[in-house]
Formats: sequence, C-alpha cells, structure tokens
Amino acid sequence: MSEQTTSFDVDASIDVHAPASTYYTTGDNARHRTRTYTKSHLEGTPTNGGLEGTRRRRASHDDKNKARRFLIDVEETQRKILEQEDTDGDFQITINDLGPKTMSLGTADSGGYRKIDIRGTYMLSNLLQELALAHDYGRKHIVLDEARLNENPVDRLSRMIRFNFWDGLTRRIDSDSLEVICPDPKNRSANTHPRIYVPFDDTEAFDFYSHVADVRKHMNLEVEYLPKVITAEYVKSINDRPGLLTLAMRKIKDGQGNDTFVGEPFVVPGGRFNEMYGWDSYFSALGLLEDGRLELVRSMVENFAYQIKHYGKILNANRSYYLSRSQPPFLTDMTLKVYEKLHPDDQEENKAWLRRVLKSAIKEYWEVWMSEPRLDPKTMLSRYRPDGSGIPPETEASHFVHIIEPFAEKHNLSVDEFNEKYNDGTIQEPELDEYFMHDRAVRESGHDTTYRFEKVCANLATIDLNALLYKYEMDIADAITDHLDDDMEDFDGVKQTAEEWLERAKQRRERINTYLWNEEQSLYFDYDTVKEEQTTYESVTTFYALWAGCASDEQAQSMVKHSLSKFEVLGGLVSGTEESRGVTSLERPNRQWDFPFGWAPHQMLTWVGLDRYGMRDTAARLSYRWLFTITKGFVDFNGVVPEKFDVVSLSHKVEVEYGNVGTDFKCVPREGFGWMNASYQVGLSYLTTQMRRALGACTLPDLLFEKAMAREHRMLGLTPEEEELALLRRRKSTMAARDITRNGSISAAITRITVPDAAAPI
Repeated sequence: MSEQTTSFDVDASIDVHAPASTYYTTGDNARHRTRTYTKSHLEGTPTNGGLEGTRRRRASHDDKNKARRFLIDVEETQRKILEQEDTDGDFQITINDLGPKTMSLGTADSGGYRKIDIRGTYMLSNLLQELALAHDYGRKHIVLDEARLNENPVDRLSRMIRFNFWDGLTRRIDSDSLEVICPDPKNRSANTHPRIYVPFDDTEAFDFYSHVADVRKHMNLEVEYLPKVITAEYVKSINDRPGLLTLAMRKIKDGQGNDTFVGEPFVVPGGRFNEMYGWDSYFSALGLLEDGRLELVRSMVENFAYQIKHYGKILNANRSYYLSRSQPPFLTDMTLKVYEKLHPDDQEENKAWLRRVLKSAIKEYWEVWMSEPRLDPKTMLSRYRPDGSGIPPETEASHFVHIIEPFAEKHNLSVDEFNEKYNDGTIQEPELDEYFMHDRAVRESGHDTTYRFEKVCANLATIDLNALLYKYEMDIADAITDHLDDDMEDFDGVKQTAEEWLERAKQRRERINTYLWNEEQSLYFDYDTVKEEQTTYESVTTFYALWAGCASDEQAQSMVKHSLSKFEVLGGLVSGTEESRGVTSLERPNRQWDFPFGWAPHQMLTWVGLDRYGMRDTAARLSYRWLFTITKGFVDFNGVVPEKFDVVSLSHKVEVEYGNVGTDFKCVPREGFGWMNASYQVGLSYLTTQMRRALGACTLPDLLFEKAMAREHRMLGLTPEEEELALLRRRKSTMAARDITRNGSISAAITRITVPDAAAPI
C-alpha cells in the first residue's frame, strides 16, 4: 500500500502572527487533516510525539535554514503540557509552577520525527494558549510556527489586545445578545430571572424587548417600565429584583426587509463587571481609538447620550441598582476625540452629531454636577454626593459585615436580620445613614475603596472631579469656536457662547487654586466642605490638573520637581503615598485604591498631562514603568492582564478587597481588562524605538533610566538633599511592599524580577 503525504511548505501569504481567526482557518491549518496514511501504515505504529500514529521519518527532511514549524496533535499535546507543567492545577503555566519547563515537539518538515525542545515559562505558556485557540476553531492537528511561541512579548500582547481582547469584551443589548449581557454575577437576590428596565418614554424599546420575551420564552425575560421620576426610595425598592437598563439602539432592516433594532455596542471592563461602566468606558475608548475602532467608540458615546436623556446622568453602570449614581465625567473629551477622527467629507453631518452630544454633556453638567447636593453652594466646587438609601446590593455578601455587626448586636439581631430591617426602614440608624452616604460617594468617584475617602467622601470637593469639570468647560468653549461656527444651543434652546464657558472655566480654576492648591506641598489636595479645610491625603489624582490644563506652567513644574517622586515607583505611579494610607493591620486592611496599588486611569491621565506641559520624556519614562509591569506579568503568568497591580512589588496577585479581576481564565486569556488593555496600547505610543526594544527584553526600568533620571533631576534643579530624599522614598516604599508579601516568601504574590543585559541605560 502506498503512503500519501502532504508537504508543509511555508505559505508566504499567511502571516505567522496573524490573528487566530485567520491563522487556524487558512493555509496548512485550513485542512481537516494535516497528513493521511493508509491503514497498513497506521496499525501497530508507535507514537513518536508528532501526530499520533505517524511513523518515523529521517531528520534529513529538515532544512535548518527555514523557520521552524511544529506538527502537533492539539488535544494530546494540551493534555501532556498540563499534566507535566501545570503543577498547581490552575490551567495556566506560570513562574510558580514547578514542572521541568521543557517539552519536545516534532518538526513539521520531518513529519514529527525530529524533536526540538521548547523551554521556559513564556514559550510553554504561549504553546498552551495556541493549543486552546486552535481548539476554538475545531483543529485537531495543526502546523504551528515557532515564531508564535517566541514572539516578542510586546508585539504579542498588543496583537492579542487588538484582535482578541476587544472583541471578547464587546457587548450589545438586543435580541441576539441578551443571553450574554443579562447574567449578573453581582446579583445575590433570590430572583435571578433576567430582567430589563426600560425608560418610561422609550416605547419602541419596551415593545421590542416585550417581543423578544414573547419569542424567547425559555429566557423567562421580564420587561418593566421605569417610573418618570426615579427616586432613591424607588431604586432601593427594586434591589430585590435587579435588572439591566436599556441603552441606545439603531433601527435596521432584517433579512426579510422588516424593521428591527440592534443595540449600539459597547465594551465592558471584564470579569464580573458585565455591563457598561461610566469612566471605564472612557479609558477603554482611548485604547479602542488607538486600535482604529472608531465606530465602536462612537456607539459608546451614543449610549452615554441615551443615558443622560433617559436616566438623567451617565450611570455608574447600566444595572438598576446604579440608577442613583454617576461616575467621573469624561464625555466631552471622548466626544471630541471621536469627532476629530470622523470623515471630513461628512462635515455638516459630523457637526450635527457633535452638537447633539454636547447638548447632552451640557445637560449633565448642570443637572448632575452643578446642582445640589453635588454642588457645594459656598465654594461652588463639585463633590461626589449621589442620592440613595440603604446598603449597596452589588457588593460581596461579606463586604459590610464589620460595619453592620455593632449595630446588629445593639438590636440583638443577626447581621442578615438587621440588614433587612434597616433596608425596609423599620430600624433607623442616622450614623449608618451617614456611613452609606459616603460609601455611595466613594463608588461614584470610581475609587472604591480608599482611606482617602473613608467616611468623608460626600463632603469633599476633590481635585479629580473639579479638574474634569474644568475640562468640560474648556472643551465646550473650544468646540463652539473651533468646530461649530459659534452655533450651539442647549436642549431648552438657549444659545451657548464660548465666552460664557470660558468664564466658567476661569472661575473654576480660581476656586481650585483657592481651595485645592497647596503651594508649600506643591500638590493639589481635596477640600472638606464641612470642616472647611484641606485634607492631607497625598493622591496621584493631583496630576489630573495637568491633564485638564488647569495648572499654571509654574505649578506643573513645581509638582514634577517636588512631588512626582512621592508617587513614582518601580512599576509606575502609585495611587497614594504610604504615609497618607497609614498603618495597615487585620483591623485596618489594605484598600485597593491606596498604596501600593497602581491603576491604569491614573497612569494614562498623568502621561497626557505631562506631555501637555512639555514633559514628554517624563511621560515616556512613566509609560515604560507601567508597561514593564504589564509585560512582565504577561510573560511570567500565562498572558495575564489584570485589573490592577501592586506597582511597588510588581504583583498582580494582590490580597485586597475584591481580589483582582482578569486573572481567572483557563489556558488562554480572552479579555484582559478594559482599561488595562487600553493603557498598553496608548502607552506604546509614548515609547521610543529603543525603549520598545528594551521593553520586549523586560529590561528593568531603574536600570534603563538611571542616567535619564539624573539628567532630569539636574534640569529641575534638585539639590543633592532633594535627590537623596526622593531615593529614600523609593527605598521605603519598596520595603513596605516587601513587608506585605513577607519579603517575597509568598511566591504567588509577586512577579520576580531579574536584571537582563538587554539594553543600556538611557
């Protein structure tokens, strides 16, 4: 009987780094079987590590000058690699696994006969990921390019974000998507039927979803109208039957030519956050625009305009329990970034779109942020101070136990019994009411939780919120002048002028300087409107003033000279200083928006702010630090891209409330985390070619920037004493973070750093 063979010549038209959807459905991998044999050759033939049942072939078939490709049985190799290398059983291959960190694969040109060792955590974890992706496309056997296993990690991660993660995070609310978007991991009520709430005046949406419920009876979908006036008491009354809130839809023709609707798509943060969040969406949008997803970002803007029209605000997120809360406002900047990328041939249509969205932003500005209770009437600065009552239902069951227990004991009730009576108003506890007022404000701020806001947030005129509103005022003024030909009205038909908005910005800037700027400390601080004094918490949100442009050149230089070193650590910018956070203990545990944690929003806004004030090199250095943290975690931990990092110890496995979203996946990451993905794509735009090359080699930031930082200190005029103080702060914060991880003895809590010789200092 004769042997039938298939050659494996490299198809030059197939990019070895193509997205999985292309790579595993074209070329050699488009075939159902990569090699066929007659029965007589298969019977009794031992397995040699290539395709099961293939017979040995001579190694001379390999051309050593060609790029190597491997012949792989997908399921068998996946079984073997997990059995051998995944010693902790989490379906990931990381530096914490204790396997031999080597596996032999048969080359394609030798028919699997010649073996090549694949070594190290990074290549083996990439192999595991590629096997999972091949399985997604139904491949049982594949020809795999070695270049996909040893790919530069910067290129690989950026590619995965662009072609995989964004799609994995994209949702819409329509008939084809409800079964994906309706499930809510945060719903702890007994009523778990999918439910959608519709604004009282959106009859088209109500009719549409009612029809979907009728057609798809298996879903048990409940569709309810919201009342015209949504009060805090109403929101609390539906906490035992939470549901999704509708977003914008487009009318289209279906396959039969009938009118129907599709939801405007949006990106969710990831993990248990399976809905459209306010400020998360803005930061995700920055990355989406970097990756050319203009129409998706435009749809997200449409969803925000819908929220303002129907719910009165940009929501914390579109679930019923968020109806009373907003989040940090970024709509004007997001809208202008979209507008500036729209096709110039559609200029009049683009202007009409910009006017319509800015009308929504103006409505939000006045009705949400410039109205009491959020507006402080004395300082005329704004606060996070949402309406609401009762205990936030979306938190983990144990989140408030330590707060509730003393009150429950006082009334001789269990915690659950007390919660029920407190929520229904049977028990009145003013002290607890005030606690939850501040807690809701913390959640509206996006910084949930931090000791910066503990039991005081609703009273604070914060630098971040007021800088964002200054940006609104300037954006609206600039749009009227630069884009709209001085032709702009609000929803009430009142003409808007650039002069009026510039005057509002001028007044806010003066108030920020009066109440929030601290000349002695070279920082902006929050202002307690009740105590009528500045707080003392040193927060990295001080740099929002640079992003918004409300700092003077002198203030910006002073902040970088005297205060940047308080926040700049090995892996980027830390949320706040260790001194501000205070001592932690079992009774006073770490909070995720405090030292030593770093977050993507703070990094991105600071980069933009520094660049705006002519400090591009400093922005690039901070970008590198943050991207190094992400890249090192990606390399060492099976491609993980988490919600946040301990930027002092470079750890993503943090022991803090809520854990870390984005780390729980099998074999291959599917989503990353929204704003973390964005920060990577945006951050790369700040790097020089040399810095990107160093990042690919995971060159330690302090090694790379040793000379550059010395030059910057000289340029800023730092004295030797000030330089020493900055270095001392860094050493102290590193020691504190190591103390949290017991000096590294908790191996799962840290990403170990080695110093390579990949790049010279710059």
